[in-house]
This record gives sequence, structure tokens and C-alpha cells, in this order.
Amino acid sequence: MNEHNQKDLFVMKVIHYFMTKKNYSPIIIKGIENEIWLDNPKEEFRIIRIITKSIYNDEQFEFDTFKMKNIISQIRRKTLNPFVDVLTIYTSVGDNFNKKIENNKKYKYIVASNEEELLNNEIIKKYYKDIEEGLKFEEDGFPLLGKIATDIGKKNIEENVRYNDMFQPKKPYITYLLIIVNVIIFVLMYIFGNGSEDNNTLVKFGAIVPELVRSGEYYRLITNAFLHIGILHLIFNMYSLFILGPNIEHLFGKGKYICIYLFSAIMGSLFTLVLQGSNTISAGASGAIFGLLGSLLYVGYNYKGYFGNRIIGQVLPVVIINLIISFTMPGISWSAHVGGLLGGIAVSYMLGTGDEKDNYKRITGLIFTLVLTGFMVWMAFFK
Repeated sequence: MNEHNQKDLFVMKVIHYFMTKKNYSPIIIKGIENEIWLDNPKEEFRIIRIITKSIYNDEQFEFDTFKMKNIISQIRRKTLNPFVDVLTIYTSVGDNFNKKIENNKKYKYIVASNEEELLNNEIIKKYYKDIEEGLKFEEDGFPLLGKIATDIGKKNIEENVRYNDMFQPKKPYITYLLIIVNVIIFVLMYIFGNGSEDNNTLVKFGAIVPELVRSGEYYRLITNAFLHIGILHLIFNMYSLFILGPNIEHLFGKGKYICIYLFSAIMGSLFTLVLQGSNTISAGASGAIFGLLGSLLYVGYNYKGYFGNRIIGQVLPVVIINLIISFTMPGISWSAHVGGLLGGIAVSYMLGTGDEKDNYKRITGLIFTLVLTGFMVWMAFFK
């Protein structure tokens, strides 16, 4: 096998290692050639760049790093994540390349044209201790290229099957049930009370009244989320639930969806209890609805390899606009919206989507959920 093929084989083995052993996924950057970009939010380096073209001199290196930092800045802005560390591996440099590479926390660079140079690199030794074993194969030459291509293709197929199964539309029975329950309760407020806009009826059916909640009627933290003040309030929230609910029900599964909905509702109620006036009467599913928006933000951030930035780009403006309306329009419980949004994000990290098995993420989400809940309970009942 000639030198050119040896380099291709080396590059393919490195890609194989990061994709199959470290679960990196390829990402496509428009206008980029002779570079492989790999992404894994759970690794020390979020982005791995493997540069297959030759860097002949210092000027080319400066241009390459300038271009790369611009792209990474765009990724940070679009994902709202300032912590995107990058490892760049140059597989070929020219004799006129004399620049001393300066590494920092966010950007690190390696020059390695073969396995020996890669394995002897201090950065690789520190962060990828198993790479030597990962680059070992029984096959050699063209059979090895075939095996690598087959393994990478198999992994991509498995990922696509997993994603397609998770995102395959299913009947959103829980969403339909929630809508029916809300509508029935709204009707009952007129049959057994004086209507949805009557304060006595709202209190009777379980609206949040701070003094009553603090005196022991804790059920109001959840029952208020099934009450609505006026027909327009009901229509707006049920339409939002009809649009958002099926997506969360499909992605997380029915059991987790119920947990997200109810926990977000409770968190919205706790924020209302802490931040709204003591003489107010509050009701509505807005906290739960904003929790579903928080869950979509979680999905958009953690499944960019499948969705790109479409979900975040579509959901984030909706969240911002609704929060602005919440803060500026009288009669709208902005505290429930903020609490529900934070609760939805927290519990989504704790539960994960239908097939996620990332224990580190689950534990982090659990800790954040417990801390947030504990703090809000303390603020609402003990401070």
C-alpha cells in the first residue's frame, strides 16, 4: 500500500475510533472541504476536527484557526453553549510550517501524520488512554478499509433506526386525555359553580390561594393547572397543548410525558407562590405548557445531530416572546411561565427521552431537579 493509501488508512482508523469507541457523530459544515468534524457533547472535547489537507506554512495555519474559531463562535451562539472545546488533528504539515502551536483550554492542536506520532502526543495520552487498543485491527490494507467502512456504516444505521423509532409518530392519547380533562373541569365550573371567572368557584375547584396552600391545602399546587379563567384562556392553553403535547409524548414516552407535565405544573405553582402577591388567585395550565417548551429545548440541544438547530431556532423565539408578553401584560402569571420552563428543562434532563441511557446526564438532571424543588419549597413554606 503506497504512502497516500497509508495516510487514508490512518485517518479512517482515527475516525473509526472516535465514532465507534467514543460515540462521536459526524456533522456537516457548509463550505468545508478536506476536514472531518465530529461532535459529542459528553466528551472533554465537544468537537474533534481531523484535517486531511496539508498545512504548508504558518499563514495557512493562521487562516485555518481563524476560520475554525468563527465557525465555533456560530455554534456557541446557536446552541447557547459557551463551553464548546475543540481538538484539531492535523494529519499533514509542510516543511515551511515552523509555528509553535499554543494550546489553551478551548482550543488544542495536534500534528500527527501516523499512529506513532498520535499515540505519543501528550494530549492524546491524557484524554484518550484507550486509543492504542482502539486502533488495533486484525485486518490490514484494503480489507481493513472495508471493515472500517462497514463498522461506521453499521453505527450510522443503528443510530438512524434508533432515532426513527423514537420520532415515529404515535397516537398522542395522553395529550387528548389532558385536553378532555381540562375541558370537562371547565364545564363543571359552570354546572356546580358560578363559572370560570368567579373567584369563589375558582377557590372551590382548587385554584392557588397562597394562604390556603400554606395552611396545608397542598393539592392546589396541581389542581390549579386544570382550571382556566375564561373561555379564551382555556382555548389558548388547550391549543398550545394540542400543538406541543404530541411531540413530547412521542419523544419521551407516555409515562415520562405525564411526569414532565405535572412536575412543570407544580414548579410553576411554586414560583407563583413565591413571586406573586399573597392576595392573588392563580389558575391555568401555563406552567405545564412552558414545561413542554423547556423539554423541546432539551431535545433541540441534545439531538442537534438529528435535527440540526431547527428546534432551538423555532422554540427559543416562541419562549422569549411569550416571556416578554408575560412580564408586560397585566393578569398573566409570568412566575408560572418561568417556573414551568425551568421545571421542564430540569425534569427532562433527569428523565431523558424514551431510549436514553446516559447515566451522567440523568444524575446531573436529578441533582438539579432536587435542588430546584428543595429551594422553591423552602422559599414557599419556610422562609
